[in-house]
Amino acid sequence: MSKEIILIVEDDADICHLIQLYLEKDYHVIMAEDGKKAIERFHAHSPDLILLDILLPEIDGLEVCRRIRNVNEEVPILFLSSRSEYEDRILGLDAGADDYIIKPFDPGEVLARVKAHLRRKEIALKQSNENVSLMKFGDLEVNLDNYTVLRNGDRVHLYAKEIQLLFFLIQHPNHVFSIEQLYERIWGENKFGDYKTVKVHISNIRKKLEINPAKPEFITTVRGFGYKFSPEN
Repeated sequence: MSKEIILIVEDDADICHLIQLYLEKDYHVIMAEDGKKAIERFHAHSPDLILLDILLPEIDGLEVCRRIRNVNEEVPILFLSSRSEYEDRILGLDAGADDYIIKPFDPGEVLARVKAHLRRKEIALKQSNENVSLMKFGDLEVNLDNYTVLRNGDRVHLYAKEIQLLFFLIQHPNHVFSIEQLYERIWGENKFGDYKTVKVHISNIRKKLEINPAKPEFITTVRGFGYKFSPEN
């Protein structure tokens, strides 16, 4: 069996090679030192996961992420960045990233995150192939088999983690999940987890799905507890 391909996009050669040392035993690793080469190697190699720095020469990581998402909504993208402010994380997740790792980091953390995301991706693919399931909630139509979401007949474009999060909530209607529980179910049990990631993804889903994101019909907040999918709204 061929190894899964990991694309590391990082202009610091020492960091890049350190991550490579931790990953190359289990994965086929390719590298790019700037945004332009990252896009070229993405198209040439179709990686299974991308580790992407934000501050890059030629084209910054946010724009690289957006361009990749224009052609592939499913490949996991994990940002590597020294920019730890909450607003910067939101920018990264809004651009389509699945997760965010702050520098300096333990290479073991990177390896754990990579394994968790690839494992979740594999589980999601298996579940999508098991059976066809079309669900309708008023003008919202969700196909659990081909991972499509329609609102009023128009396609709602969601990234992989947004789809997984939405589908998990839909499959457990009216069940309230805490932020911690959602992170563990979608991102995997991981001591390095940043639970703010869940809040940002919920916000992004609402922006794309809800007619009025400030007054959501489907993904509602239960104050002090978490979130639930409300099919009868």
